[in-house]
Amino acid sequence: MARADHWSDTEIALTVADYMKMFTLELAGQRYNKSAHRRALLKLLNGRSDAAVELKHQNISAVLRDLNCFWIPGYKPRSNYQEALATYVEDWINSHSDFDRVSQAAVKQPAFVPTGVEFSTLLVETPKPSTTIQEEHPPYSPNRAASKRDYVAQEARNSALGSAGELLILEYEEYRLRSAGERTLANRIEHVAQSKGDGLGYDILSFETSGQERFIEVKTTAFAKETPFYASRNEVSFSADFQDQFHIYRLFEFRKSPKLFSLAGAISDHCQMDPVNFICRLR
Repeated sequence: MARADHWSDTEIALTVADYMKMFTLELAGQRYNKSAHRRALLKLLNGRSDAAVELKHQNISAVLRDLNCFWIPGYKPRSNYQEALATYVEDWINSHSDFDRVSQAAVKQPAFVPTGVEFSTLLVETPKPSTTIQEEHPPYSPNRAASKRDYVAQEARNSALGSAGELLILEYEEYRLRSAGERTLANRIEHVAQSKGDGLGYDILSFETSGQERFIEVKTTAFAKETPFYASRNEVSFSADFQDQFHIYRLFEFRKSPKLFSLAGAISDHCQMDPVNFICRLR
């Protein structure tokens, strides 16, 4: 007889604790072995399969995403989790002050342009859109201390990381055009965020091989491919006005092994955009 899918409180607590231990090591830049962790965890669970643990790990990643935290690369967020799991994750975060310290250190760490990047393999496939029409439940709404953290926003404010990402893309665009035999166009690439200011709606002026202008907004993260990013009202508006020329270049896992995917056209065509703050002026 097939066993029930219900996870006991003990199983959930053990799985969350093990995932978060791995994740803390990930944030600290220390090595760990996912397979070894999984084998040790399976011995403590009630006959769970590798696939079941993998799914639970993906559910934990989704909880962390909804808490505006990062997650372990390779465990792509899967949203059909129970609120009990979210509560365990949030309680774990709130009871482990080391997690906040290592997260803060990770998102604020200075960054530099990496050397030895193989530009021929930098560009990878864009994440496939979710086939889920509607979530099985509304996104988890935390109401305790974990909800006050927004590590994604804090990383977005890391100017050193953002600048390093832009400089890497300048090198990549020069490589792309020179490889296509367009040396003259490559020489015309402009880092407009530096030359004209940060507020035009894009960071880099590059070109198609046809000579048409390509407007590139660079978004850089040290974390997973699916990590959300912030876009300004100006960037969203500009992307809609110049859909045929606008590209989001999303750099991810920047500190370890940077990779890139591109979103061409209006940002709203690719992303679910949630308003996160408002400026309020007295009437």
